[in-house]
Amino acid sequence: MNRIDRLFGILVLLQTKKYVTADKISDQFEISIRTVYRDIKALTEQGIPISFEQPKGYFIVQGYFLPPVSFNSEEANALLIMERLVSGFTDQSILKHYTTALNKVKAVLRSNQKEKLELLNNNMILQLPDSIKNEFEYLSALQNAISSQCIIEIAYTNNKVQTTKRELEPIGLIFYAFSWHLIAWCHLRCEYRDFKVSRIESVKNLEIPFRKTEHMQLSEYMKLLPVNY
Repeated sequence: MNRIDRLFGILVLLQTKKYVTADKISDQFEISIRTVYRDIKALTEQGIPISFEQPKGYFIVQGYFLPPVSFNSEEANALLIMERLVSGFTDQSILKHYTTALNKVKAVLRSNQKEKLELLNNNMILQLPDSIKNEFEYLSALQNAISSQCIIEIAYTNNKVQTTKRELEPIGLIFYAFSWHLIAWCHLRCEYRDFKVSRIESVKNLEIPFRKTEHMQLSEYMKLLPVNY
């Protein structure tokens, strides 16, 4: 990789993360820490407002907007495949947001790239069994609650067809056994519970911060799953 491509790559990396350490840049681009310092200096000399916070790393100063990123055909094709996977394995809320994002990508493609992408789009099909199809539209709302650490209220129907309302502190989403599952601290049961998202009837973000001060890591909860797929 030449230096111009590397500088652009570092800039893109900084766009995608809140903080990026020198070690992360060094590892990703296979360069020395000294070269990282020189590249960051080169970017700042070009007017990119990059700052540093110990020990978190480098970041682009808030409020600075970079011009649209360009994509090559292979990258656009990869995003198109992801659209199929998003359609098949997530839900309507995520598909809506992903489609909007993909349209923004398409907007910066050259005319011949758009034509090729449209041809590929018409010649890719993801065939899934009905059991995997997700007709709900709660994943986006659940993501927001997890990232903002807010309590939610759900109406949930269990496998005995009994519906109850629960106040939850959601810690994560796991796709296992061919279904999405919400892992959350349940105020009713006073323990972590596993809620199959397809059985959720409604979701309401109460916009109340978590009451529990510390939660287990999702990776730890995964060790308790009944299956490994």
